[in-house]
Amino acid sequence: MLRKLYDWVFSLARHRHATRSLAVVSFAESSFFPIPPDVMLAPMVLARPDRAYFYAAVCTLASVLGGLLGYAIGFFLEPVGMWMLAVLGKADTFEASKALFQQHGAWVILIKGLTPIPFKLITIASGIFQFNLALFVALCVITRGARFFLVAFVLKRWGEPMLAVIEKRLALFTVLFLVLLVGAVFAVKLVGH
Repeated sequence: MLRKLYDWVFSLARHRHATRSLAVVSFAESSFFPIPPDVMLAPMVLARPDRAYFYAAVCTLASVLGGLLGYAIGFFLEPVGMWMLAVLGKADTFEASKALFQQHGAWVILIKGLTPIPFKLITIASGIFQFNLALFVALCVITRGARFFLVAFVLKRWGEPMLAVIEKRLALFTVLFLVLLVGAVFAVKLVGH
């Protein structure tokens, strides 16, 4: 069933209302839908490289708005949020996740938002754990923007062959990006003192 859903989302990229569909999928994926918007973003950027950053912006904005819905589900409808986490197989790690959020919530959102891990897990958990809403929105803009604009940049610049390389070595690229991000944070702190 998941494969049929994936193929259906992929087919939306060729539809005349593809941009609207991209926004809907990006919104929904951040709160309840299982298929990531990258499934549509990649073929749309490859078909229209001149609109790559526009598509990335649509994904980012819609994903952040969908993240707010996920946050609201966790915050206002905690039993529903817990049920969704259970369906996704994550309810059993609730206490460990709570401790992680309390100590490193901002880093959790930044790191997980870049990875293929379903973003809805982060948005719902952020609401359940009552993470600071303004900081949550700012972190969502940073992490989702970085992810979608990176995909758009890579595909616009190098096309489909580079996408295959990234998919094959996604873990390596994620670790390298995180090392650069942590290094930049420490550099800013050192310069500030």
